[in-house]
Amino acid sequence: MLLSNGLSRKFSINIQNKAYINMLESRNIAPTKNAASVSGMLLTTECVITEVKSAEPAMPMGGGMPGMM
Repeated sequence: MLLSNGLSRKFSINIQNKAYINMLESRNIAPTKNAASVSGMLLTTECVITEVKSAEPAMPMGGGMPGMM
């Protein structure tokens, strides 16, 4: 809706004033506060789960069954 009006994603509607406002300039969104919050969370977390891809090749297919005689 906002993008069709020619406004960027930084704008939102202030319901009390019934006007479009820039969220960054009005201090409704503080990027540095959010970044500090995320980094503080990572520093105080005891573990972080990540996915490490190994370069090892897959196991080869198994051999056929020997004769049962």
